[in-house]
Amino acid sequence: MNNLNYGIVGNGKSAALISNKGSVDWFCLPKFDSPSVFAALLDKDKGGHFAIISVTGAEITQRYEFHSNILITRFECVDGIFEIHDFMPRYKTDNGSYYIPPDLIRYIKWIEGKPKIKVIYDPRLEYAKYDTEIIINDKYVKAKTTKGTYDSIYLYTSMDKLAVAGQLPITIEKDEFILISYNQKLLAQTIQKAYLKLQRTKVYWLNWAERTTRFKKYNDEILRSALVLKLLSYQKSGAILAAATTSLPETIGEERNWDYRFCWIRDASMVIKILTVLGHFNVAQRYMNFIIDLLSDKDEKIQIMYGINGEKKLTEMELSHLAGYENSRPVRIGNAAYKQKQNDIYGILVDVIYQLFHLFTTSLEHSEELWTITRNIIKVVNRNWQKPDKGIWEIRNHTKHFTFSKVLCWVAVDRGIKIAELLHQNEYIRAWSRLRDKIKKDIMINAWSEKKQAFTQSYDSEDLDASVLLMEAYGFLEGNDPKYKSTVKAVQKELEYNGMMFRYKNYDGFGQPSSAFTICSFWLIRALYKIGEKEEAQQKFEELIKHSNHLGLFSEDMDFESKRLLGNFPQAYSHLALIDVAMLLAGGELTNEEKILGNIG
Repeated sequence: MNNLNYGIVGNGKSAALISNKGSVDWFCLPKFDSPSVFAALLDKDKGGHFAIISVTGAEITQRYEFHSNILITRFECVDGIFEIHDFMPRYKTDNGSYYIPPDLIRYIKWIEGKPKIKVIYDPRLEYAKYDTEIIINDKYVKAKTTKGTYDSIYLYTSMDKLAVAGQLPITIEKDEFILISYNQKLLAQTIQKAYLKLQRTKVYWLNWAERTTRFKKYNDEILRSALVLKLLSYQKSGAILAAATTSLPETIGEERNWDYRFCWIRDASMVIKILTVLGHFNVAQRYMNFIIDLLSDKDEKIQIMYGINGEKKLTEMELSHLAGYENSRPVRIGNAAYKQKQNDIYGILVDVIYQLFHLFTTSLEHSEELWTITRNIIKVVNRNWQKPDKGIWEIRNHTKHFTFSKVLCWVAVDRGIKIAELLHQNEYIRAWSRLRDKIKKDIMINAWSEKKQAFTQSYDSEDLDASVLLMEAYGFLEGNDPKYKSTVKAVQKELEYNGMMFRYKNYDGFGQPSSAFTICSFWLIRALYKIGEKEEAQQKFEELIKHSNHLGLFSEDMDFESKRLLGNFPQAYSHLALIDVAMLLAGGELTNEEKILGNIG
C-alpha cells in the first residue's frame, strides 16, 4: 500500500518530497508555488524524478537527523553501506541575513565497502508539459525546456557528470554530493562546500529546535510537527502554506483534488497561537504582518486565501497531460476557492488582531492601523452575518447559513470588544455587545436541533458537522455547557467511524465524502477532553498518532479502513491540531529545564 511514505526537506523558499526509497518525486523551483521540476508524485511515467539507487540491491531505512529537517536515507547494500543526507541549505550568514538558495543538496555519505550506485536524474520542467533537454558541460549538467515557457536548472556534482547524467554505475569510496540549483553558481562547487553547508544547516535546525518549548509528554511529536510548520513558512513574505503539494486526492480515483500551495487565512489564528506557545514569536509575527499587509485599505475585500506573495488572483486550471496521483484526475494548479465568500474569515482575523495586542508590543501607529481594521471588519460583520455563505469546507455548489460561520461572526465581535477594552475605546463597547448578544441568540435558536440534541451544520437542518466541535475552542460555549456536551456526543455518534471522523456526511456536489478528515479527529479528541472524557481523549490521541507515516508526518485525510494517508501533504492544519491537542493532553506541563529557564528568563 502506498502510504505517502515521503519525507520533506526545505528552507523557506521551496520544499522537496523524497520517498522512503530515496527518490525526489516532487520539487518545485525556485519557489513553493513554481512549476514542478520533478512530479512523479502526480504521474509516475511523465512527471520526472531524481533517484539514487544501489546496483546490487539494498535494505533501505529513513529517518530525520536529530531535531532537524535533514533527511537521512540509509542504504545497506551487498557491496557496502552509504547514506544520502538530503537538505536545502538554510543558515545565517556573517551579516545576519539568511542563506536560503533555491538549491537541493544530496550529500552521499560513504560508510563502508565499495557500494555501486546509479543516479536516475530525470527532470521534467514546467509540470512536464514538454520535453526537457539535458546538456553536459565541464562545470555542470543543464536541464532546459525545449518548447513553451523557458526554464532551466543546473546540476553540480563531485562525481563524473557523464556517469551521473547517463545513469552509469558509480562506485562510492568516499563522500560525494549532487547539488541541483535553479541558478547557475558563480563559485566552484566542491565536496568541502557541500559538507560545510550541511553542517551549517544542521546547526540552524538544532538551534531552532532548542528554542522550541518542551513538554513532559509528546515532545517528539510536538517538535516534528513544529519543524513541519517551519518548513511550510515562506521566508520572503511570512506566509504559511496549507501544504507543499497540489492535487493529492482526498479519495483515490475521485476528483476532490486541489492545489494547497497557498495561504489560507483560516489557519492564521491557530498558527499564531501555537507558534507563540512554542516560543517561535518571529514566525508568528511575520505571518501576522503578512496578513495585516493584505488588509491595508479600508474598503479592501477580504479573501479566504492568498498567494504566498500576497497574490489575490489564483486562477485555477487543469493539467490534463498528467495522470494524477494513482490516476486520480484532474491535476489542478491555482485554486478557484479564492473567490468564495466565507463569513468565518472575519472572526479569524479579529482573533488574530486580538492575539497581536495580547502577545506583542505594538507601536502607536501600528495600533491605530489595527484598530481601523478591527472597526472595519465589525462593520462588515454587522452587514453580512445574517447572509448565507460557502462555509469552512468551501462547498462549491451551495450557500447556507452555516453554524460555524455564524459562531465566527460572534467571535469577530467578541474579540473586537476585548480589543476596545484593551485600547480604552469604551464608546464602541455597548453597541458591539448588543450585536454580539444578537448573534449568539440567533445561533442558539436556529442552529440547535431538538431532534438531534445538537448544534447542526447549518440553520434549519438535521445534518451534523465536525466544525461545531470548535464552539468551545473559540469561547462561544464552555466545555461543561449541557448543550455543548450533548453536541459532542451526537457528532461523535454520527460522524465517527473506525475511530476516525467524517467532516460531514451530507451531499456537497461531489458525492458523500468517503475518507476521514484528519483534523476533525483531533477536534473530537480536544472536545472529549474538554467535556471531561479525558481518558477516552488520551486513548484516541495515542491511536491516531500511530497512523502518521514512517517519519511522523500527516496529510489532510486518511482512509477509514486501511488508515493510509490521503490528500495534500504534509498538511499544516493537521500538524497544528496535533500540537494543540498534544499540549492539552500534556496539561501544558513543561520539562523541569523549561521551568528553570522560565524563572531566570
